[in-house]
Amino acid sequence: MAALVALAAGPLLPAAEFTVLGFTSERAAAQLKLESEYDKHLDAADLRTWLERMSAEPNHVGAPHNKANAEFTLELFKAWGWDARIETFMVMYPTPKKMFLEMTGPVKFTAKLHEPAIPEDRTSGVTKDALPPYHGYGADGDVSGELVYVNRGMPDDYKELAHHGISVKGKIVIARYGGGWRGLKPKLAYEHGAIGCIVYSDPADDGYSTGDVYPKGGSRPSDGVQRGSVADMPVYPGDPTTPGYGSTPDAKHLPISEAKTILKIPVMPISYADAQPLLAALDGPVAPANWRGALPITYHMGPGGAKVHLTIESDWKLTPCYDVIAFMRGSELPDEWLMRGNHRDGWVFGAWDPLSGHVAMMAEAKAIGALVKTGWKPKRTLVYCSWDGEETGLLGSTEWGETHAEELSKKAVLYINSDTNTRGFLGAAGSHSLQTFVSEIAASVRDPQTGVSVLERLRAKILVDAAKKGAEGDEKADAKFAAANPGLPLGALGSGSDFTPFLQHLGITTLSLEYGGEDMQAGVYHSIYDSFDHYVRFGDPQFAYGVALAQTVGRAMMRLADADVLPMRFVDFSNAVERYSDEVHKLADAMRESTAQNSRLLDAKAYQLAADPTLTYVSPERDAAVPFLNFTALDNSTLRLKSSALACDAAFTKAMAAGAQLTAAQRTELDALMSGLEHSLTNDAGLPGREWFKHMIYAPGLLTGYGVKTLPGIREAIEKRDWSVAEHFVIVAGTSLDDYRDRLDKIAKILEAAATKN
Repeated sequence: MAALVALAAGPLLPAAEFTVLGFTSERAAAQLKLESEYDKHLDAADLRTWLERMSAEPNHVGAPHNKANAEFTLELFKAWGWDARIETFMVMYPTPKKMFLEMTGPVKFTAKLHEPAIPEDRTSGVTKDALPPYHGYGADGDVSGELVYVNRGMPDDYKELAHHGISVKGKIVIARYGGGWRGLKPKLAYEHGAIGCIVYSDPADDGYSTGDVYPKGGSRPSDGVQRGSVADMPVYPGDPTTPGYGSTPDAKHLPISEAKTILKIPVMPISYADAQPLLAALDGPVAPANWRGALPITYHMGPGGAKVHLTIESDWKLTPCYDVIAFMRGSELPDEWLMRGNHRDGWVFGAWDPLSGHVAMMAEAKAIGALVKTGWKPKRTLVYCSWDGEETGLLGSTEWGETHAEELSKKAVLYINSDTNTRGFLGAAGSHSLQTFVSEIAASVRDPQTGVSVLERLRAKILVDAAKKGAEGDEKADAKFAAANPGLPLGALGSGSDFTPFLQHLGITTLSLEYGGEDMQAGVYHSIYDSFDHYVRFGDPQFAYGVALAQTVGRAMMRLADADVLPMRFVDFSNAVERYSDEVHKLADAMRESTAQNSRLLDAKAYQLAADPTLTYVSPERDAAVPFLNFTALDNSTLRLKSSALACDAAFTKAMAAGAQLTAAQRTELDALMSGLEHSLTNDAGLPGREWFKHMIYAPGLLTGYGVKTLPGIREAIEKRDWSVAEHFVIVAGTSLDDYRDRLDKIAKILEAAATKN
């Protein structure tokens, strides 16, 4: 600990010289005093009490305790002075009626499909209202066939199978978790002709290979199972039967057969205890080294050996989904909304995912309510949201956002999300116009374990990680930035939590903030063992990082609420776009060279000569040559954006230094321009084949699920070798950036006028 503090004070780390961005110097001191008073109302004991109560029983959509938690949250918000209500949506939510998995040959084996109670975990034996391990929105089915091991079940894995002459058509695949979002595994299996899919957690990833298993340690025990949604959320999230509109009680629902995001084959999650006999029975080629996990078996690819029978039957019904929405009305700008959300539902008890973040949000609401009772009023309206149904497909947030889309387009300024929260380092991602703002907030919060700011501690981690052997390019780029700047880089957002509808569908400026990295929670992810007893041992035992999250997000919300000018810096965004533009240029160039190299190897019959003649090997296919793409529209827009961003940031600095007093008309126009900036980066036509996703800078990848694709229309078209689509989205992205730049120029004029006036 002492060494870390010493490093944080060393010469590699520039001093974080931040003011209070968006406030004049006269008002900054009062804001800092307000934040100091806010901190006095945060109590780790509150978080512990709330978490124990809220994780005591199962919390999936439709569970009685989940509704009770909604009512409990509503009651507290009202007691704290918030204008709160529950909004109910009726969502299509399948739950398992029958699940069965057996190996029929070469020996009989029936999978347990059950997580047994652990004496040291008080809730693990609770069976009332609990659902068994399952995957949400997989198809029902009764299928039998040969088993094929497909590693992670990602596109490159199917290429490897093809090299060995192995097809999954008419077979059942078994994939291990990791390497990509779980929903892609059955989707890609179906696209390659499989009739069923099994997904298991290998101990190499989160079991005994990573540490002692629960209850001795935090890692996944042999019978632990990772549940999860497999809905095709990269196409659109939310209720699969109400695409693009809210699942209000009177909404029309599509037939299940017409819902694009419900999968076509049955898929089942199992433990590594259940997976081992299946994998051990496989014949076929020995799996490549990077396909092998930590089970005490020889990993074979199949087919041959194992034959399995898989049955899934679900109850497909409309189920109520309860969102708690709470308002603290702004005193001066009530129609400018700053939104904060965290989901409340879990796959079972959900102590870590999501209630660790939810109780921090509750602490923020309590402390803000206490400040209001002493006389403070936020200038802008605060909207706190306790979402339901996140786990199965971002149901609560998506349906609420779609229902209120018109109102949000007029009033929403920003959305801040959290989800899980544990001991460790600040994780921050979102709209890059807020990068400096986030760094400033991080500089003002103390890390509970070291006493330095969370900014300093995170900087130290970034630099140390980049210095390690095998550090990736992104790690080195982040370290280069951290060594040269007082702030820290902000990550880009893909999907996987409730920020998705606000950023990528509605075009609202968004942040995701939470702590983690020093916990042992991954081993119980989406299992029955994600419990209070596990969390207080391996998550955040003192709830110190729950308080840190409440300090971090609370400061952000209060500064945004009372800022004289919304605290955005636009060179940060233009630099990010410039980096993303450079990446798609390099992607096309690298693909051109790799394609040419592959053709040379095929011409020389190098693949056949290099292969073992005693084993089956099929050479890769020849791809057409990669043309030189016309990036002119993107390059010119990026260049113009940088010039406008520099001018706008300079005008911001000048206006704030002059103590600019905006007229009511100027403030209204300025806030409208800044609130609509992110929306200017959207396109109504959306992305190819998934029109719901409208943001042209950030999107989840169609073949990554949660992972972000920046400049997604261009990048994914290049990856698919669809050159005409790539050049089309060069123009679309360039147009969006030009719209953004036009707003920056108007913002700069208002700020320059305000500075001159004063």
